[in-house]
Parts: sequence; structure tokens; C-alpha cells
Amino acid sequence: MNSGNVVSFLFEELDIRGVLVQLDGAWRAMHRGRNYAAPVRDLLGQLAAVGTLIAANLKAPGRLTFQVQGHGPVSLLVVDCDDQMQLRGMAHADAIADAVSATELLGDGRLVMTLQSDAAAQPYQSYVPLVGDGIAEIFEHYLSQSEQQPARLWLTADDGQAAGLFLQTLPNAAERDPDGWNRIQQLAATLRPGELALPAATLLTRLFNAETIRLFAARPVSYHCPRDEDRVRAMLTSLGRDEVESILAEHGEIVVKDDICNHEYRFDVSIIDELFGAARRTLH
Repeated sequence: MNSGNVVSFLFEELDIRGVLVQLDGAWRAMHRGRNYAAPVRDLLGQLAAVGTLIAANLKAPGRLTFQVQGHGPVSLLVVDCDDQMQLRGMAHADAIADAVSATELLGDGRLVMTLQSDAAAQPYQSYVPLVGDGIAEIFEHYLSQSEQQPARLWLTADDGQAAGLFLQTLPNAAERDPDGWNRIQQLAATLRPGELALPAATLLTRLFNAETIRLFAARPVSYHCPRDEDRVRAMLTSLGRDEVESILAEHGEIVVKDDICNHEYRFDVSIIDELFGAARRTLH
């Protein structure tokens, strides 16, 4: 089963770069068992596509996380992807009707980008307001602020696939061809959502058949969100014996939900002795 891939490319005579991301199995694994309403699922899929293509440009080992925090029915979208193209994500949303626009779903809010580099102790974060109608326009605004170069995005997502096409000028693009960026945008605007499923060479030839394009090697993308019971046990240990005993006394068991990976961990009273050892008993 194809999990997905990301392909970078360059218009060699125009100094315009691009990225095409196509997520198949990786995207289906991300939303499997979540029961998201279709509009919520599709927003998360679009965020997964754009998060992956931006993470593909990481210059050093690390993890890039995007959070779309809204005040509408969709309060949170989270996607993160590391330099190995390992992807995960989730959404928090209220019950909604099927026919709702992205603007209505998100309301006002902000986009938070967090970069955790393996070489840095503290993560870097940036915040921008949600400006634009939909995930593509929100990220076009974000990229224009963060990279100071014009950029365009075309995104699509449904139950089976999430995909995106990204285009951006390089610093000398206007000198190479003053009309190049305008021409490439107009050609890309003819893109139909279903065409984003085409192989990269086929799609780019169809859209830009008069341009010289250099394709770079495709990088595979995978969904990576394994269970991590050791981390949960360490968290319970940090609470201390008294707190764990109190939770068990009140609820009969401890249930820990890992929202981003959609895993659930359950522990009964035996966890006390496993984590803290048998209680000492005083002889009288």
C-alpha cells in the first residue's frame, strides 16, 4: 500500500520552485477510527498535505508542528512531521452540519508553528492570525510573512487522499523572467482537484508543458504514531503513589487517552505495585 510521497521540483529557467505532496495510506491511517465529519476530515487532510510539504524543506533534523487554533466549531487542527517524513495529526471539533465553509468551521483564531530542532534545547515558535478563506489561503499568508517570497498553494482532501501543490518564487525570479511568476500561476490555476492524484511527471507536464522542469527524487511519507506505554507509565510515576491510588479509588481504573495518536491506555490496581512496589506493612 502506498503511504504517500513528496516531490520537489524547479523551473530551471524561471527561478521558481515547487513541491507536490500526495498522501494515500498515511492519510487514511491518520483519520482511521476518528469518525470526523467530512468537512473536518478534509480540513485536517489539507493541513496534513501542507504540513508535509513544508517539513520536506527542513534543513536539519527535527520536527515541525502546525496548530490551527480556531473559535469556530473546529477548535483545533494539529499536524506534525519530522525530517524523516513521519506524519501524525488530529482534530478537535463540535458536531457540525455537512455543508459548512472553512471560514465558518474555524472562525477567528491563529496559526501556530513550532520547530523542534534536534540541535536546539528550546523549540522555536511563531504565531500568525488566521487570514484567508481556507487552509491554502491561511498558509499563503503565513509564508508571505515568514519567507518574504510570493507563494501559492492548491490543496485537496477526501476520505482516501490528501494532496497539495506548492509554488514559490526564488529571490531572482523577476530578473530571470518578469512575467514568469504570473504565467506559472495562471497555468496552475487550471488545476482540477482530481489531477493532484496524477504522478508528478504527468501532472507537471500537463500543467506546464512549455516549461523546463527539473524533478528531484520522491521522498516517501509514512504515518508514524506507535503506542508508547513506557511514556504513560513514566507520567503516572511522576504523579506519585498517593495520587495514583486516589484516582483508582475514585474511578476503579486509570484511563489515559493519547488524542494525537488515538490510543487508549487502561490500568487497574495492579499498576500501583508495578510502579511503586508493594506497600510496606508495619508489624504490631
